[in-house]
Amino acid sequence: MSRQAEVTRNTLETQITVAINLDGTGQSDLKSGLGFLDHMLDQIARHGMIDLKVHAKGDLHIDGHHTVEDIGITLGQAFFKALGDKKGITRYGHSYVPLDEALSRVVLDLSGRPGLAFDCKFVRAMIGEFDADLFYEFFQGFVNHSLITLHIDNLKGHNAHHQAETIFKAFGRALRMAITPDPRMAGMMPSTKGSL
Repeated sequence: MSRQAEVTRNTLETQITVAINLDGTGQSDLKSGLGFLDHMLDQIARHGMIDLKVHAKGDLHIDGHHTVEDIGITLGQAFFKALGDKKGITRYGHSYVPLDEALSRVVLDLSGRPGLAFDCKFVRAMIGEFDADLFYEFFQGFVNHSLITLHIDNLKGHNAHHQAETIFKAFGRALRMAITPDPRMAGMMPSTKGSL
């Protein structure tokens, strides 16, 4: 079964198209208007082995909030659509990723229940021209529309760029683990309830 999806979301604040292939090779085509966000989305693609296209136009003359949040929402919708019925997947994923002095842990469950625990104290409010507070908004939008439970913890770091990069690399790797088919669960729902 093809695990691909494309979603377009248009509002008065943003116009966004996301295309995703969960069985890709880590290719990305990213045009959010926010260079640092594109750099982070590329980590999801490469470390998740997910092909990802994100094209967005937003009201960046105000700030990045609407664009970042709405990309999270649209990516969550595309991920949920591409994942399908979830039969045969591993379901859970986790990853620890270091980058020099920084270390982050991401643990997730493709549970059908949206939930975000985000414990990341960035050492700077701004990473270049990017507001670090917006990462929470991105992940909140994603979990609300992908219906996953997501725990993100930055365990250490004194460089905000490194902190963010470890978060997104770990997120990509945890997603990769969770969406990978489990041969012993072929055709089976990975839940005692019989549905996710």
